Amino acid sequence: MPSGLSVAFVATCPPRQCGIATFAKDLEQALKAADAALTIPWAAINETASIHPYGPEVRWRIRQGDPESYREAAQQMNAAPVDVVCLQHEFGLYGIWGDPFDDHLPPFLDALQKPLVTTLHSVLPDPTPSVRLAIQRIGRRSSQVVVMSERARALLLEEYAIPPHKVCVIPHGVPPVEPHGRTRMKQQFGLTARTIITTFGLVDPRKGLEYMIGAMREVQREHPDALYLIVGKTHPELIRREGEAYRKRLWQLVKEQGLEQHVAFVDEYLTQRQIVDYLLASDVYITPYLDPNQITSGTLAYALGAGKAIVSTSYAHAAEALAGERGLLVDFRSEAQLADATLRILGDSILKEKLERNAYAYGREAAWPRVGQRMLAVLRSAAAGQPARLQSYPPPPRGSSPAQQMIPVLSAT
Repeated sequence: MPSGLSVAFVATCPPRQCGIATFAKDLEQALKAADAALTIPWAAINETASIHPYGPEVRWRIRQGDPESYREAAQQMNAAPVDVVCLQHEFGLYGIWGDPFDDHLPPFLDALQKPLVTTLHSVLPDPTPSVRLAIQRIGRRSSQVVVMSERARALLLEEYAIPPHKVCVIPHGVPPVEPHGRTRMKQQFGLTARTIITTFGLVDPRKGLEYMIGAMREVQREHPDALYLIVGKTHPELIRREGEAYRKRLWQLVKEQGLEQHVAFVDEYLTQRQIVDYLLASDVYITPYLDPNQITSGTLAYALGAGKAIVSTSYAHAAEALAGERGLLVDFRSEAQLADATLRILGDSILKEKLERNAYAYGREAAWPRVGQRMLAVLRSAAAGQPARLQSYPPPPRGSSPAQQMIPVLSAT
């Protein structure tokens, strides 16, 4: 039922090139699809000395790194006809890493007089006292704290003592995709004769891309048509610190290994449609990430939603999401295991189809239309001063086919 609710977003916002910005914009669209009467004004977080040509949805701007700017934004929201605030939290956007963590969010939390729903994109195990305090402050002030995995929820309860009734799990949203059309998409990219292995997302050293590049030496021996696509721009923060030094190191490694015909870079910041196209063209998807505590990966969520056969290091999100034969897990920094797992999938069509089928069945539960409906329920409850009552990963409606559950969908057509 349309609500006329006003939901203020606090997050980075496109055109800033940032994973949180992309997520928040997708969430905005999913919420409006669930309730066309919603209004969603934004408080956009700006990098120091940066100016972005935002759309009219951005009503307030927060200067990242300036605690007083966060306070001012809260005061302005208090004076506006806002029913509830929806904040996307990643530590680097609300403070400066160090020991102790320099938390810039408390002035916002202290000043805000509106109901608050906070989505945590990182939840760290074994937190330092300053990190624990930062999350506990959020937990005390928020009507609801949203996380994207059961592991993150358990950490909030066990490590941070957040009350269970305040924590709900809503998976990372993904575009609804029909997992067909691989041959057609390969034709579109001019790669019909290639076996495509893909990693997408902002490029930075935490992704461990050099290990998959090394693994390609073994993969291409058994599959001379194999091509590893590294799709995405270098992370803007990394460019500010060191330019394209990391990408140049990766390309130097490719040349040293003689892999110029088996590794390619697509140096673009992708639209959702482009991400889906590359995934549909892919035979195997890889996340060779290096941080064992990474609790959320949007790229992994996308690959699951597209029904891909996935190989991943066993960081927290992957260990949970790829259980139940939904993918193959390998050790960190192991070229040999990355190569072996990739070759297992490419050499066993039955295994590949099983992984794809299981990944799609799991990932389609996180399609943005469903995520939008679940988040809207949480926001409405917070605005009304009531606890949210959600079940994790609700089953599809009885009698509905996968196609009916996924309308509208993105496909290779």
